[in-house]
Amino acid sequence: MKLDIVTKKETLNVQSEIISKIKDLINAKNLEPGDKLPSERMLSEKFDVTRSNVREAIQKLEYYGLLKSIPQSGTFVANIGVVAMNGMIEDILGLEEPDFKSLVETRILLELKTVRLAALRRTDEDLQKIKATLDAYTEKVLRGEDAVQEDLLFHLAIAKACGNSTMNTFMLSITPEIITNFEKYHVCDKDLAESGIHEHTEIYEAIKNQNPQLAKQKMKEHFKILYQYCYNV
Repeated sequence: MKLDIVTKKETLNVQSEIISKIKDLINAKNLEPGDKLPSERMLSEKFDVTRSNVREAIQKLEYYGLLKSIPQSGTFVANIGVVAMNGMIEDILGLEEPDFKSLVETRILLELKTVRLAALRRTDEDLQKIKATLDAYTEKVLRGEDAVQEDLLFHLAIAKACGNSTMNTFMLSITPEIITNFEKYHVCDKDLAESGIHEHTEIYEAIKNQNPQLAKQKMKEHFKILYQYCYNV
């Protein structure tokens, strides 16, 4: 386990170094929005790192919208301007791995918005998917099995139903870390999981009845124990 942690840290350090060097390269060559970067092979040779390291760094910059890769064509500087790009890269390099509290806070803020929008915008198909995840969660809990993943699939179905692709993307991006931390801190014990059936059902019913105020209130109540728990970790 210790070796895995060290390896991950070293990988992140290499990734940060490559991102910093890509920024320097863009500035040194005065690359403008739309200009093409050297190939992964050329960058790996120039930076003396593996191509996979370069690829991961580029993918991270793509995730934040600073680069754009086009199949069979290459990687290009995004159309945001060099000044903004430099500032954003500095911010990215200063990012820390999210802790449990920040993940919970982010999730709660997002879901109070998504559940309200889901109640307003959900389709019959959305409702069927939410109900299916609710049933899957209920079945696992009643069998006494761990239902962390089913719990989050229920919330992801709500995020999908909100009709806002950006919020849905944010939810998807933080879900793997949430699952890891829930299992690490044993958040969903038996009592919480069983009360979750009732709470999930109330949220579902509010969305079904297209009552955004009630849906938000029920989601807020659902997160009350989780919010308190994360500050006692």
